[in-house]
Amino acid sequence: MVQIQHLSKKYKDAEVYSVSDLDLSIVEGEIFGLLGPNGAGKTTLISMLCSLIKPTSGSFTINGLNYANNKNQLKKLIGIVPQEYALYNSLTAYENLMYFGNMYGLKGAVLKNKINTALETLGLEKFKHKKIESFSGGMKRRVNLIASILHQPKVLFLDEPTVGVDVQSKNVIIKHLQELNQNGTTIIYTSHHLNEAEHFCSKVAIIDNGKIIMEGKPKDLVKNQSKANNLEDVYLALTGKGLRDHA
Repeated sequence: MVQIQHLSKKYKDAEVYSVSDLDLSIVEGEIFGLLGPNGAGKTTLISMLCSLIKPTSGSFTINGLNYANNKNQLKKLIGIVPQEYALYNSLTAYENLMYFGNMYGLKGAVLKNKINTALETLGLEKFKHKKIESFSGGMKRRVNLIASILHQPKVLFLDEPTVGVDVQSKNVIIKHLQELNQNGTTIIYTSHHLNEAEHFCSKVAIIDNGKIIMEGKPKDLVKNQSKANNLEDVYLALTGKGLRDHA
């Protein structure tokens, strides 16, 4: 579903590459985790795959479509849940979803039914006419997720989708993502919650300094790393225990 070849990104005036000569294949139907410290290149990689920023060099395809020749078609195939909330605070949840649904070409009764079904599934039906500015973090995360999946994308990109939410919201979000995946959506996900990633992802890649340093099924990575009891042990063994403050 996703094929990446020698992909690199160096921002203007930066001294080093944020993503450097990266190769990666993601199979259709996977839940693929991109894990790494702050500044490792995860968000930059996702931003390139979503056509939000242009690669410095290299190439990638999604479902056989490449960035250079099929940018608009490619965007129709994907959904994006960004790290920051991408909602209009002065609008209600329903108004936000009508707006984003229209952007994807959905209209009329079809769009209204999709919105109402999703709001009910994610426990937001009774709040749909409340303004986003009154919502908790977990509620905003759920609305953000709905906005990204109304058009039923083939590939869903999630950048820290459960950061800052309560346990109940996290469980609802993860359960819904698993159902989407079972219905055919390929998921590409970044997170610092390694216990969550270990149980949620079918495969992970650990990224540091813009390069993939290890890739595989979580249970295999734990099994093959000396003295590792879980994915966090593997992660720390590969990336070190030093602070990774990044600005």
